[in-house]
Amino acid sequence: MEYRIKGKIIQGVGGLYTVGDLEGLTADGGAGKMHVPDTIECRARGVFRHNKIKPLVGDEVEVTFEDGGDDEKGMKNMQIAEILPRKNSLIRPPLANLDTVFVAMASSCPKPMPDATDKLLSILEFNKIDAVVVIGKCELDGDEAQRLKEIYTLAGYRVFVLSCKTGEGVDEIKDFVRRELCGKIAAFAGASGVGKSTLMNEIFPGLDLETSGVSQKIERGKNTTRTTRLFPLEGGGYLADTPGFSMLDFERFDFFTKEDLPETMREFREYLGKCRYTKCTHTKDEGCAVLEALRDGKIAKSRHDSYLELYAVLKEKKAWK
Repeated sequence: MEYRIKGKIIQGVGGLYTVGDLEGLTADGGAGKMHVPDTIECRARGVFRHNKIKPLVGDEVEVTFEDGGDDEKGMKNMQIAEILPRKNSLIRPPLANLDTVFVAMASSCPKPMPDATDKLLSILEFNKIDAVVVIGKCELDGDEAQRLKEIYTLAGYRVFVLSCKTGEGVDEIKDFVRRELCGKIAAFAGASGVGKSTLMNEIFPGLDLETSGVSQKIERGKNTTRTTRLFPLEGGGYLADTPGFSMLDFERFDFFTKEDLPETMREFREYLGKCRYTKCTHTKDEGCAVLEALRDGKIAKSRHDSYLELYAVLKEKKAWK
């Protein structure tokens, strides 16, 4: 007899997927009586590969299987049969249905890269993924940490300034996680070496993620995460630990068009549609409401500079790409 069960992909390695959150067991369209394990491991049906569709960690899926098998689960011929509709997905890292991303940067070592951070924030906004800005290592340069906080607070983001070394600000972000992440999938992103794994270990004791220092020569950290996986959170929800979820992963900047870009700058939105010209590019146009807000200090110069850089890249993007 063939059974069908729903679940979430929590890890994928070499075409073998671990599926958790199992529920809704049915057999031949009726209610099944079989015991449901906490997780199962299975592969995807070949039809996904033929259609160039790859299951992603975070996907809600339906798995089919039959009675039998040599293990204690008594299941055989397990396969991912269907991928349920995604609310979003990312190419690198391969991850679906993200709710929140903590975008991390350091006040120093490595030097903060606001332009790369802003690119990542725009991609998250376009994919309707909520972003929270985390400024770590504030013990190294408190003035720079405060300057960055002011920029991203002005842009409309929730900002945390903290130090894992001294403990400053850590309790505040822990409280936020407990309040806001229940039932959600969250991830930490940022350039290598900014302290993502250290912070995740601090917030989520028991993860025991590998960490490494920053090269003094190139001011970059060594990537310590090798596979994407979801860790269950107390009270529900998951934390994604992802390899290479850094700024460099978005160099293939083909996620949207220059016409979409203004909406991805959160602080621009209240001024859109108020410019003198309907097709205002918000770069140098006369009567631009965004530029007026910039002059009035309502938009940070570094954020508009990032917009100009992104606009220049997207302007060269061919429509057929």
